[in-house]
Amino acid sequence: MLNWDEFHEDETTVAEQPKPAPAPQPAAEPQADNAAVAESRGSYQAAEGDRLARARRSLEELDVAAGLEELEMGAARIEVDDKQMINARADLNQLVPFKYEWAWQKYLDGSANHWMPQEVNMNADIALWKSAEGLTADERRIVERSLGYFSTADSLVANNLVLALYRLITNPECRQYLLRQAFEEAIHTHAYQYCVESLGMDEGEVFNMYREVPSVAAKSAWSLKHTQSLARPDFNTGTTKTDQELLRNLIAFYCVTEGIFFYCGFSQILSMGRRNKMTGVAEQFQYILRDESMHLNFGVDMINQIKIENPRLWTAEFQDEVTQMLLEGTELEIAYARDTMPRGVLGMNAAIMEEYLHFICNRRLAQIGLKEQFPGAQNPFPWMSEIIDLRKEKNFFETRVTEYQVGGALSWD
Repeated sequence: MLNWDEFHEDETTVAEQPKPAPAPQPAAEPQADNAAVAESRGSYQAAEGDRLARARRSLEELDVAAGLEELEMGAARIEVDDKQMINARADLNQLVPFKYEWAWQKYLDGSANHWMPQEVNMNADIALWKSAEGLTADERRIVERSLGYFSTADSLVANNLVLALYRLITNPECRQYLLRQAFEEAIHTHAYQYCVESLGMDEGEVFNMYREVPSVAAKSAWSLKHTQSLARPDFNTGTTKTDQELLRNLIAFYCVTEGIFFYCGFSQILSMGRRNKMTGVAEQFQYILRDESMHLNFGVDMINQIKIENPRLWTAEFQDEVTQMLLEGTELEIAYARDTMPRGVLGMNAAIMEEYLHFICNRRLAQIGLKEQFPGAQNPFPWMSEIIDLRKEKNFFETRVTEYQVGGALSWD
């Protein structure tokens, strides 16, 4: 093995060493080939020179003054009080100082909880799905409907984030979380595709279900209705009407789409997993539910912060409208429950699910400061709360730790 200390020599020592025999030289290239190489090099150098000349001319024509004006060159540094959730005039490119520590913490928590669909073992699900006696017709219906709705729903949420909300929310730390959420929505859509592909389902049928199955289509149409105006390039906040439209969108997507529309399907699939059926799909849904719970809490915090900063928006008429929105969402989810569970299955039925959705609706209303509409509604699925909390330990060699976090975020205390 080489010892680099011994190998190091000065130039004089090297010169004194016996010179090795000269290596055989390759035969001289034909003159024609040499000419071609020289011509090629010359044309390349000429092209490079032309490109540089054009680049320099472009820089000479650059309106530096206009650029500096756009950057507000010499402007004062951002103060915390300059920041607002909407209609802020503060520089959006300056992440710090933070005004909303909760937004940054949720970004960190979401990043720590990173996961990918392929990490979940689907072998048991594939065998069960292909077995003629593996699942009942009602259980298969639930799996198909859940993948059919969710495969498109998370795309609708991502579109709303990217095409509407990100441009209109004017707080950098909140925008940072929105970027993380958009990526998580992509992971969720990937997870549903991974499940569909693993099980050998008809991809065209599943992904087009939102345009073929009425109970699925109704929920998708309701969500789409509340993003159309904000996605217009000419839409801007700054008036009571447009600010309320943004607030309406936030409530529609966070409190209804992610806060109500997801809960029937989640509870159905997770109930299946509790019975040791479709455990891979159930584990994917468990990770997704963890993400969605954080999305919901983040959205509620944004909604309430906008209310605090803009009390003129939270009129009695607007509160009545929002309450109506949540009731509409609850009715749509109840209709979906009846469609997916025409009979009792997995220890639940449509009537039990209706009470659960009334309970969920009450919670969403209370979270944004509105009156509950179903007094006394109870949670018939207390195990759902335990899963959402995700504070359980699992045997790592049997399945992934539910409370999985990337290595840099783990605490060994």
